[in-house]
Amino acid sequence: MILFATLTLCAVGTAEQRKEDGYRGIWYANQPSGDRYGWKYSGGMAVFCAKHLPMAVYSPRAHKTFFVYGGSPGSNSPDLLIMASYYDHKTGTVPRPTVVMQKNTDRDPGDAHHNPTLAVDEKGYIWVFAPSHGREDGFIFRSRTPYSIDSFEQVLQKEFSYPQPFYCSGMGFMLLFTKYSAGRELYVSTSSDGRTWSEDRKIVGFGGHYQVSWMWHSKRGTAFDWHPPGVGLNGRTNLYYMESLDYGKTWSNAAGKLLSIPLNSPNNDALVHDYKSEGLLVYVKDLNFDSEGRPIILYILSKGYESGPKNGLRIWTVAHWTGSSWDIHAVTTSDHNYDTGSLWVDADGTWRVIAPTDPGPQPWGCGGEVLIWKSTDEGKTWERERQITHNSRLNHNNCRRPVNAHEDFYTIWCDGNPFERSECRLYFSNRTGDKVFMLPERMTHNNEKPTRVE
Repeated sequence: MILFATLTLCAVGTAEQRKEDGYRGIWYANQPSGDRYGWKYSGGMAVFCAKHLPMAVYSPRAHKTFFVYGGSPGSNSPDLLIMASYYDHKTGTVPRPTVVMQKNTDRDPGDAHHNPTLAVDEKGYIWVFAPSHGREDGFIFRSRTPYSIDSFEQVLQKEFSYPQPFYCSGMGFMLLFTKYSAGRELYVSTSSDGRTWSEDRKIVGFGGHYQVSWMWHSKRGTAFDWHPPGVGLNGRTNLYYMESLDYGKTWSNAAGKLLSIPLNSPNNDALVHDYKSEGLLVYVKDLNFDSEGRPIILYILSKGYESGPKNGLRIWTVAHWTGSSWDIHAVTTSDHNYDTGSLWVDADGTWRVIAPTDPGPQPWGCGGEVLIWKSTDEGKTWERERQITHNSRLNHNNCRRPVNAHEDFYTIWCDGNPFERSECRLYFSNRTGDKVFMLPERMTHNNEKPTRVE
């Protein structure tokens, strides 16, 4: 068995929190394209990106869905606000959101790669992970009071990008994250108390990778791509999957074959499908499990990294491990690589993808109109179940799945104009998608009800 050495990191001070008078998300753009489509990706990015997860957790004990997002400080500030809040299912209200930290992102103004993620421990403490973006300015905060967002203490500073923390009762935290050690490489660290962490252990590193992960009971799975040498992250391709049953000590593929960690070659037993040979790019979006704990990966296939129609429609795809092989099927199409949605699996075996797959008011830009796609045959066929947003002024994007999602707060997302700087508002909907709410941009009271969007 592989043992983890431990590394104790001392607290580095206490962040001073304040309240904002409403919910205003960050707008961000990355890699100018020099054409009418503006950037590789852009728009409202409050709950960007798919590789930051989870961003919402439902607590049955508190009967609240806690969530985090990247907020805008306004006044043309280059900073990003690490925001925390909750939806109170009993009262149907949200409080004024808390600024956990005002993070300096002047190297890349409003850099949404600093957006936070969160976990809730068995005692009800709220843990906020405020990541770095290739540097050592990553921070972990813990609420001073269980089930409260009013005050946080800073307990850690270290390097971690694209954080994916999960808390398991009796085990503690398991954090999957990225370090820019040689490209974007994947690491794991664990902690029983959130303060003393195991040393960072590299699990994947052969050129660069993006990952999405999830928990199923004590199983932690991760699905990831590969950034080939010479083309890098804009040439991301191939699809891989591996899982751990012992909190990251050992890893196997979906068939249970033990893997030699870290993976250091693109030709390995975690490979789900070779898309490089087909000339296709892979954009991982979500990972979930069926009732037997078999992984389901949601991703987009594309012919190129650039925005716009030159690369055609992008193909939303699911890969499902059947117990003996990977079953791969198309879900639908949309018009941008960074259209982002998630996959839900109901107890009755129904699969649903909630994502901005219809063109929005800014076609060929990030996002669009949000739909629910349903499958009752384990992803083989899909049907449009409902269109959630209609006649929008701005594109909607980044539909995220809460941990233990409550039917009244089933997904959270944001909007924004991908072609020019705009406001960014936050939304959520119920499970059926017939009730959509916008969080208040400006609040005059400490607690207010979100606005119903017709």
